[in-house]
Amino acid sequence: MSSSAEVIELGRTVPTFRTEIERIVSRWEKFGSALRKEEKTYLERVIAKARHHSSASTYAALVNPVEGMMLSIMIEQEKELDLLKRKYHF
Repeated sequence: MSSSAEVIELGRTVPTFRTEIERIVSRWEKFGSALRKEEKTYLERVIAKARHHSSASTYAALVNPVEGMMLSIMIEQEKELDLLKRKYHF
């Protein structure tokens, strides 16, 4: 062992899925700044849906976090469609 002190950095080598979601969301919010006011509400809803299943995306260890976000959005939209179908007897 050398006489000089060695510094060993411990910690994550890969950003967490939630950190990646927030990076992507910040880009989506920049996109949202170009939307009309009434459309921004929809973007906020989509972002909430994208965050909804982050635990499942973390568990799946997906390489591309957008994949997990899109699956989350689609699952939540399917749930909303199912609710509407039951409500209106489709």
